[in-house]
Amino acid sequence: MALRILKQSNCAVLQALKRNYCSAFELQHKNPVQKAIPKIPKAQYGGRHTVTMLPGGGIGSELMNYVREIFRYAGVPVDFEVLDIDPNSESNDDWDNAITSIKRNGVAIKGNIETKSEQIGIISRNVALRNELGLYVNVLHCKSYPGVRCHHKDVDLVVVRQNTEGEYAMLEHESVSGVVESLKIITVEASERLARFAFNYARTNGRKKVTTIHKANIMKLSDGCFLETSRRIAKEFPDIKHDDMIIDNTCMQLVARPAQFDVLLTTNLYGSITSNVICGLIGGAGLYSGRNYGDHYAVFEPGTRNTGTSIAGKNICNPFAMLNASVDMLNHLGHTQHAQAIEAAIYDTIVVDKIHTADLGGTASTTDCIQNVLKHLAEKHVS
Repeated sequence: MALRILKQSNCAVLQALKRNYCSAFELQHKNPVQKAIPKIPKAQYGGRHTVTMLPGGGIGSELMNYVREIFRYAGVPVDFEVLDIDPNSESNDDWDNAITSIKRNGVAIKGNIETKSEQIGIISRNVALRNELGLYVNVLHCKSYPGVRCHHKDVDLVVVRQNTEGEYAMLEHESVSGVVESLKIITVEASERLARFAFNYARTNGRKKVTTIHKANIMKLSDGCFLETSRRIAKEFPDIKHDDMIIDNTCMQLVARPAQFDVLLTTNLYGSITSNVICGLIGGAGLYSGRNYGDHYAVFEPGTRNTGTSIAGKNICNPFAMLNASVDMLNHLGHTQHAQAIEAAIYDTIVVDKIHTADLGGTASTTDCIQNVLKHLAEKHVS
């Protein structure tokens, strides 16, 4: 009898510990839709975080150098493990090393990784990275900057994009000579997880509406599954309005009247299309950052995933998309003071000082932008 009571007591204590326990990894790399998570500890090695940095191709290397320069100047407690991936290599050794590094560090910042080989066995490293790490969702917040030359003002919307399925499943074959079939993969499990993320995001961030983007009128099984799943999940969030729109009409409506949208819930390909349309309307590829989340890892990058090879080394590229990606990364790691300071310096440079590169209609060089950001950081005494 006494033994049974002791076992019951121990069981109760164990259950209580499980309810209140968070591993160090969970504390450092919080799921973005979880709530009431304890403050992320600063303690890594000597109070610093180590982050994987993948410069990628084109303008990636020079932009990453500027990120490191700003971090050093602002005293950001982050160290980078820099890994280059050779776009001409037909070996996957570089890619394997990058995956190992991200799994070790939990967080990465990246440029667009080129895959120049056209051999069938060599897959896109960008897509493979998201699949390997289970980065099932991409979040792109598109909020227009006052004073930037663009087609629409006061735009503020979010694209929540499925990141590992759809046409990007990379399942293609030639069934007979001259006939190529490409498989579009949509699963209930992935669609449900994404939809729940989108509605949770809307609720947590004070958003009022989620619009599911689809082509279910033609692809009745695949897009039909995605649409019906989002409708089912929407019932769990009665405080968030839900509607849906066909992808081609969505593109037209984004160009004509983007203010009607709040959160766009999209499949993989439609997310790529709508993201580029929106960014093109409010300033282009050089301003906005994208966040990739999975259950265990987070990767931050420019929102439209452009390489910028044609302007590499000319000191004319817009650095703000990559800098905004670094701000997102700092917020994720819990370094909010540094994130706020860098974000404010970026805003002041673009909006107040109107330091604009050629893609925004200005004449400033990349280094002009960076020096102005550093000037504002000096005024804020960030350390």
